[in-house]
Amino acid sequence: MVPIDMTLETLRTFLAAVAAFLPNVLLAIVIAIAGWLLAKAVRFTVVKGLRSINFHILTERARIDSFLQMGGTGADTTAVIGMLVYWLVIVAALILACNTLGLTYVTDLLSKIALFVPRVILAVVILAFGAYFALFIDGTVTLYGRNVGFDEAPVLGRLARYAVLLFVALIALDQLGIGGDIIRQSFLIILAGIVLALALAFGLGGRDWAAALLDRWWPQRKRNDRYGDD
Repeated sequence: MVPIDMTLETLRTFLAAVAAFLPNVLLAIVIAIAGWLLAKAVRFTVVKGLRSINFHILTERARIDSFLQMGGTGADTTAVIGMLVYWLVIVAALILACNTLGLTYVTDLLSKIALFVPRVILAVVILAFGAYFALFIDGTVTLYGRNVGFDEAPVLGRLARYAVLLFVALIALDQLGIGGDIIRQSFLIILAGIVLALALAFGLGGRDWAAALLDRWWPQRKRNDRYGDD
């Protein structure tokens, strides 16, 4: 008789625990479904808003969309941002659902993901505007070089664009928390090496070209008038 009572008591305790836990499960399911619907609505709103301000044209001209397509994806940058926002809302909903169920470890893990996703979105936006600005710098430097009669203006424009792109990439990586001081120091070392190599090449192999360039930009008569004839 005693074993039967113990079994019934255990079953009664189990059913009471299930009855107390079941509302939390149902609430977590409702939160997850509501979060999924909200995520779809937010993604649609964000993508629609970005396209309304012609953000997709900016990323297309900055050649970021073509870079994504080279990676095998058919989505443009606007769609990628919309997808990131979608998953941000999904993760936020899962945090609420897991918190309702008392899953502390899962909640902490999802919270770290939720804090990282906005940084990814900001890094993508930085890359988009930075790449467009680099393209603008390329065109400006090239146009100015051609106007002053500089034959290597396109090369100088590309160098300026790549320098801006490298700087923007470093900002994006720093926003993501990748590399930190190591990447910044490596960038300074590479930049110093490039400047030194250009200076040596200019000094050793480009003296005649430099003299001709100085004569064209700063005629001998002006130099003589300023410093006097020897």
